[in-house]
Amino acid sequence: MMDPKPAKHVHGLPPSSNYSLCSMAPGNFTHGLMGVNLQMDQNTTYTLWSTIIFVCLIIVLARLVQGGVSLVRHLFNLNSDHRQQAYWARNGSKAWPWLKKRLVYAPLFKKRHNRNFQMGRLNVGTLPSRFHTILLALYAVSNIVYCCFLNYNTCNKVAILAELRGRTGHLAFLNMMPLMIFGGRNNVLIPLLRVSFDTFNIFHRWIGRLVAVEAIAHTIAWMAVKEIADRHVKQQSTMMLAFSDNPFLSWGLVSLMAMLLILIQASSAVRHLAYETFLHLHQLLAFLAFLGAAIHGHTGSLPLTSYIYVTIALWVLERVVRWAMIAYRNIGLGSSTRVTVEALPEACRVTYRLKRPWQMRPGCHVYAHFPTLTWSLSSHPFSIAWYDTQPATFNSEKAPTTTADLANTLPNRKDSTTITLIMSRKSGMTAKLHARALAAPSNTITITGYIEGPYGGLESLHSYGTVLLFAGGVGITHQLSHVRDLLASYEASTSAVQKIILIWSVRTQDAFDWVHPWMTEILQMPHRREVLKVLLFVTKPRHAGDVISRSTQVKMFGGRCKPGKIVEEEFEKRTGAMAVTVCGPGAFADEVRGAVRERVEEGVVDFQEESFSW
Repeated sequence: MMDPKPAKHVHGLPPSSNYSLCSMAPGNFTHGLMGVNLQMDQNTTYTLWSTIIFVCLIIVLARLVQGGVSLVRHLFNLNSDHRQQAYWARNGSKAWPWLKKRLVYAPLFKKRHNRNFQMGRLNVGTLPSRFHTILLALYAVSNIVYCCFLNYNTCNKVAILAELRGRTGHLAFLNMMPLMIFGGRNNVLIPLLRVSFDTFNIFHRWIGRLVAVEAIAHTIAWMAVKEIADRHVKQQSTMMLAFSDNPFLSWGLVSLMAMLLILIQASSAVRHLAYETFLHLHQLLAFLAFLGAAIHGHTGSLPLTSYIYVTIALWVLERVVRWAMIAYRNIGLGSSTRVTVEALPEACRVTYRLKRPWQMRPGCHVYAHFPTLTWSLSSHPFSIAWYDTQPATFNSEKAPTTTADLANTLPNRKDSTTITLIMSRKSGMTAKLHARALAAPSNTITITGYIEGPYGGLESLHSYGTVLLFAGGVGITHQLSHVRDLLASYEASTSAVQKIILIWSVRTQDAFDWVHPWMTEILQMPHRREVLKVLLFVTKPRHAGDVISRSTQVKMFGGRCKPGKIVEEEFEKRTGAMAVTVCGPGAFADEVRGAVRERVEEGVVDFQEESFSW
């Protein structure tokens, strides 16, 4: 029996709660919003977004507290010696160090976090941290709960499948917006929350998988209702025919197929086999998934279609802004940014003469593109190793001899016109670049190139009395800008730093050529002997005699670096609060993380990791 009272309409269609569904044939639930609980879907929207906003507010509050503590510590410790900074070396409570050790800095299990899992030669990915795993699990569980919150008391069981179909489709639409936002390099949440793009990229990947699973569940629920409806009228299945002349279904299928292909090609093994191919195919499939969902929603007059329109608009806007900034930064009147590429052992030193000055920060990274070398826009990040207000001469072995000479090479954050990267030779673009430079008569070429950025550089180290900078291989590029900045701030009495320890682990001595001119400049900076200590580890020296320490401030060692031992020694001799940063291979970074976790409950030790887990 139908309810004799007139039904209120939502979005032009009656909600199931206003109708008696008992006598309805299964075929009524194969199209439109019949059986879909619109009110509950709307409540789901409010709940999900409220949860995301609440978590963001908690993170903002935590960052404000951290920033306030850092600012006070910074101001109180300007020009302070070891004794005066003693107060800031001790933990003020037990709760925060306990959380840092067991949650914030903790890997998912014992130690492994950024070290890749290998199956033969295939890279099958890394593990999220414990904190990230908890957030991801809560997000996934909340979506499962929303999907399970159905009207099981209805007398027409087909209506349950229809409601599940509506709920899963609703959530897939809803999750597309955070999926897109978290995947953007210009994500406004990065500077607001001071959370790295690499972290957001982890959430982007897992939310993408969640959206794909919800889309699959949405399709299966519809297929089940369709099959029941066909059996009810005792006819053969018309499921395939339904797609042939129905744009609503066919574009929904396009979106689903694009998501299924993304699930396959976005796996870590496929990404690492051919990253540039993955990247452009991924962008095409993402566009098809968004487009298919938009047309599917529009033709079916679905409630959250406006979300898809906004998502597509933001997706397009983010890319337009990126390309506009690339053009603005790199293209001038009649000319473009010029790039000098110098071939080094297993790497290239790449120097950009920018058309317009940039404002640089220590620890920044950029994305590089060489249109004359490869058609694709490389999205591998490269840390900025050095930046100047005038072109640097890398072939000169002469070090600065006067303060005036040195001042010409010090960073001017308001007018940086030359930046230099070190690109380790691997495969793809970096291999082509190295081969082309190596084939040149002087092992140096000049080509046209574009650069995107700078990104990162979110954290300042100026409030710490002791700073340990761990670098593995080409990770030295990230740490050099910090060393230079901290030494300059010590000279200017604008930071609390009293001790800087740079630890660099490399395979062979050939890697020293990568940064020789910059290390020469750093070792000539004022007060370097008072503040800076450099520890160099060569894991595979050609000869034992090559590993010789010629200075008490620069020490060389043969064999593997042991982060645990170094952190322990420097912790006992620390001045004030201590910061430990690392940039390098995943296994090396995990060792440093483990060493810091062992000490966080004994004194103030903060950990920062620069990683690019693409």
